[in-house]
Parts: sequence; C-alpha cells; structure tokens
Amino acid sequence: MAKTKAETRTRRKASIRKKVNGTSERPRLSVFRSAKHIYAQVIDDVAHNTIAMASTMDESLKGSLTGLKKSEKAKKVGAAIAERCKAKGIEAVVFDRNGFIYHGRVQALADAAREAGLKF
Repeated sequence: MAKTKAETRTRRKASIRKKVNGTSERPRLSVFRSAKHIYAQVIDDVAHNTIAMASTMDESLKGSLTGLKKSEKAKKVGAAIAERCKAKGIEAVVFDRNGFIYHGRVQALADAAREAGLKF
C-alpha cells in the first residue's frame, strides 16, 4: 500500500529527531514549510522553550515580503532568524529540517541563516 507524502515526511521527521537534539549552548533550528508560508524556530529542548522565531507571517517581515517568490521569502526569514539569534547571544545551532527534503525553500532558509552568521 502506497504511503502519502505526509506519512513519509512524518517517518523521516521521527528518524531525524532521534539524532537531533537542542541544548542551551547549541539549540535546534526547526523549519516548517507549508504551501504558502515558511516558519523557523530556535528551540532549547532541555528547557522546553522557544528562544527565537521568524516566519513569513511575522508583522515585522510582512511588508518587505510582498511581491517576492517563496524561495526569496525563505531567504528573508533565514536572515531574520539569524539576526534574532545573534541578538540573544546564540552563535551555533543544530539544523532540523523537520522531515522536509533539503532542497528549495528549506535550503534557501538555511543558506541565508549561514550567510547572516549562524553556524550549523
């Protein structure tokens, strides 16, 4: 029986989360991609709290995203999450692609975060 895309992503996600864990020194950068938007969170799994977040739904980014392609929006979100992490004193993170294939918008977000100075 064929599996749906969501089921295969959930399986990949579980496999990734076994290995990827965020700490206070090196939190986890989790990416979620929907059909229209992209979200990024920096999470400390030990303390169970979100340190920083950025998305295409953010009020501070929304104005600068009009008229851009989805991958260009992902680049802006990646730069924004890196900037917010640096403001909180975070230099290095562990990247969690959340079961999504490292391609397209997920890759654009990661590359932009790296260019903005985040290490992973």
